Amino acid sequence: MRLRVAELSRQLIADARKSEACHLLMSIPGVGAVTATSFATAIEDPGNFKKSRSVGAWLGLTTRRYQSGEVDYNGHISRRGDRHVRSLLYEAATVILTRSSAESTLRTWGVKLRERVGFKRAAVAVARRLAVTMHAMLRSGEMFNRTAGATG
Repeated sequence: MRLRVAELSRQLIADARKSEACHLLMSIPGVGAVTATSFATAIEDPGNFKKSRSVGAWLGLTTRRYQSGEVDYNGHISRRGDRHVRSLLYEAATVILTRSSAESTLRTWGVKLRERVGFKRAAVAVARRLAVTMHAMLRSGEMFNRTAGATG
């Protein structure tokens, strides 16, 4: 069983390196072959979304809104969409906030947010922004720009 898992892992990494979309997405610090492949597969065609911001909502990374009469507040994330991709994006955001030594505006923004709202909420916000950035990269075909936090 372990040999089969190792073989499938090698095959996934080899396929991700051959794919242009995965190669683009793996230029982001914290995004590996599994996350890039899963995101590219889930999105399929970047033209399906008019705005990159819609991808965060499609994956369930935006807050639910409750409105009734005079009451209007944002709740927890909606958790709609692909659970696996959402969890991989959260994991990549955690890596960006904790282990990544590569400075980028995305990481700087996330660290400042972590100080204000706490680690988990900041990780969800970074995951949503990461999804938006990844979609914009797939649409434009440009590599990750660390100084811009998104594509140039």
